Amino acid sequence: MALTDAEFEAANRAAAKVGPRPLSARYDRRSKKIVVALDTGIDIAFRPEDAQGLAGASPEDLAAVTVSPLGLHWEKLDADLSIAGLLAGRLGSERWMAALMGAKGGRARSPAKATAARAHGRKGGRPKNVA
Repeated sequence: MALTDAEFEAANRAAAKVGPRPLSARYDRRSKKIVVALDTGIDIAFRPEDAQGLAGASPEDLAAVTVSPLGLHWEKLDADLSIAGLLAGRLGSERWMAALMGAKGGRARSPAKATAARAHGRKGGRPKNVA
């Protein structure tokens, strides 16, 4: 369901009444982070590779960010992040965040994981794929 222009503008006006709002956003080439200045005087920064739709983007594409009361938008990348989500640590959809966390967990190394892998190996290891 697409919003009409009037509905979109009404949502932006409503969002402007609840805090914090972004004043500006930029890509800092030195730190390689997106920096967002909020109307509370606080700046927040995050790495593009930690946000859905921004990983692998060129510095020029990352710098082309526009700000609205609702969040940040990258037209060329077709990516959007809400300020509420950023402040809550959500840099993408629930599904994307779950996949990201699962990938990190799969790479984790711990004594318990090493012990389990050795025990599994003694049993013959992973079964062959018969597909």
